[in-house]
Amino acid sequence: MSQFILSGFADEIAPELDTQIRVMKSLEISYIEMRGVNGKNLCDYSLAQAQEIKAQLDEAGVKISAIGSPIGKINITDPFEPHLKAFRHVLDLADCLETKYIRMFSFFMPKGVDPSQYRDEVLCRWQGFVDAAKGRGITLLHENEKDIYGDTPERCLDLLTSLNCEYVRATFDPANFIQCGVEVYPHAYTMLRPYIEYMHIKDAKASDGAVTVAGRGDGHIPSVLQDLKDSGYTGFLSLEPHLTNFVGFADLEESAEVAQKEDMSQGAKLFAAASASLTDILQNLKA
Repeated sequence: MSQFILSGFADEIAPELDTQIRVMKSLEISYIEMRGVNGKNLCDYSLAQAQEIKAQLDEAGVKISAIGSPIGKINITDPFEPHLKAFRHVLDLADCLETKYIRMFSFFMPKGVDPSQYRDEVLCRWQGFVDAAKGRGITLLHENEKDIYGDTPERCLDLLTSLNCEYVRATFDPANFIQCGVEVYPHAYTMLRPYIEYMHIKDAKASDGAVTVAGRGDGHIPSVLQDLKDSGYTGFLSLEPHLTNFVGFADLEESAEVAQKEDMSQGAKLFAAASASLTDILQNLKA
């Protein structure tokens, strides 16, 4: 289905870029949402090193759909200036890797505190991102993530409408909303549809938040994709299976969840299963 372009977090296959490339090509996926490369976060590489990564990708005929950055994934009370400096480096990486998308977040909230207390600070910091990216031709994709300001569709919408910036859009992640106790479809999806420019394909069960392949959880992914198709969406569907304990996963999730994952040796097999599940959904969408 040409209007949907498949991509994925290939670091969930294996840490090594050559293995990531080989498996993605075997699945006929020619884009990677790059996060972990050879056991290190992409954003920690120099521009010279990124050029070497780009050369390896070019040789294999693989492109970058987005930089899966950790920008905005710090506490709202942490100092901002060092983080803004790191963001400027990520902008340069995006240019080097020839991608127009950077995945980002809206800061972890203190536990037990109403996030609305930090609304102004979140908007101020995001305005800093917006100002730094002005004129770069890069779109900043806010992902709904657990425990950040934008972990509900209402606060995601607040961020997007308040910034009112043509190059700030939404990455929509069904599983993350489920794990926050949010109804994905139609509630969150309908609210954010005007801003959705990128999809993460990750599903989860409402009963316990356990992540599963697309269509096996409560993310209503077939309904979401059908509506996207019918409404003329053209863009990336990025597989983020979260089925293995990949390198860096402990930095993203609670330790208890990490312990429940398959080990990294199953990465290629489980990523292929996630890809097959998505392909099956796409093949069964109505014309």
